[in-house]
Amino acid sequence: MFNVLTYNNISPAGLDRLPESRYKVGPEIENPDAIMLRSFSLHEQSIPTSLKAVGRAGAGVNNLPVDEYTKRGIPVFNAPGANSNAVAELAIAGMLLAARNIVPALNFVNNLEGDEKSISNEIEKNKKHFAGFELSGRTLGVLGLGAIGVRVANSGAALGLNIVGFDPFMSLENAWKLTSSAIPATGIDDLVSRADMISLHIPLNEKTKNLFSKDHIKNIKKGATLINFSRAGVVDEAAVVEALDSGALHAYVCDFPTPALINHPRAIVLPHLGASTEEAEDNCAAMVADQLREFLEYGCIRNSVNFPEVVVAPSSEGVRICIANQNVPGVVGHISSVLGEAGLNILDLLNKSRGDYAFTLVDIHADAPPEILERIRSIDGVLSVRVI
Repeated sequence: MFNVLTYNNISPAGLDRLPESRYKVGPEIENPDAIMLRSFSLHEQSIPTSLKAVGRAGAGVNNLPVDEYTKRGIPVFNAPGANSNAVAELAIAGMLLAARNIVPALNFVNNLEGDEKSISNEIEKNKKHFAGFELSGRTLGVLGLGAIGVRVANSGAALGLNIVGFDPFMSLENAWKLTSSAIPATGIDDLVSRADMISLHIPLNEKTKNLFSKDHIKNIKKGATLINFSRAGVVDEAAVVEALDSGALHAYVCDFPTPALINHPRAIVLPHLGASTEEAEDNCAAMVADQLREFLEYGCIRNSVNFPEVVVAPSSEGVRICIANQNVPGVVGHISSVLGEAGLNILDLLNKSRGDYAFTLVDIHADAPPEILERIRSIDGVLSVRVI
């Protein structure tokens, strides 16, 4: 029986994938084998000694202390692409809101008073203040061509926008999906200098914090619109506000309210709605539940942000040892030696690495005694060991 602790309201589409015969799931679970959550922050929470995995029902993991989990050999799973349609649709909506000045126009109408004739006169006198522009024929620059960025680019092309994209780490799978009309930019400055609309779709990490900096913003075409449905921290907000104040930016559309942006006349700020659709929440929960179950039951890793992908078919005999370790020489050799000295035959072994860390699955013909598992745990570089 596996214990799964939940934070936030996890969609039944995910929870139903964890059968009651094998899983106890809920917000009051003690000694959890796994945690499932959405946006709840675990940075101030203690890490249970029983914890083996964490599943984030979404893409971003900045609400999790990933480095601490990694040092303890705990994979962190997310759901890349599961909410891509929801975020992409909202990004397109943001472009239309900004282009047609819909938010100030709506606020103007909602504040009208009087009879039908006076309202009509007021509208005719003031509607010129809300005249906008059409998207068709303009250029959309997409920074980050993952699952979301590709959808935004393709949808923009369908609306008649010319597409310029930049992503030095674009996968072959996403490259195949990208519209053939897209033109590659040589870098961020090249992209922003060409684009009338700029849509950001990049993860937030140490390398991307304030990636969209004041230096990039000063190269933006005057009157361009910046769309950010990534994370607040990928842009230099002070530089964005300065550009809005000066009129260098026509508008900034984002999903991350801050005091500097709320009520700014050129900012359209939403309450983190990117993945807030029933479909996206279902997709994210289902994906993460499947990944947690595959890891807990078989030791396989898919879509982990801190450990490599490790996928092996379930063994029909013996037992499986799952080992998280630092990616240093000699660890696998020491593991094999310990098992060999104990007379345990290795049926299959797979070791995969990712940066400074690795994960090893070893199928052996018989149960490993506790003292053998302790010997493996004591190997320099081994972070965690469990048996399935």
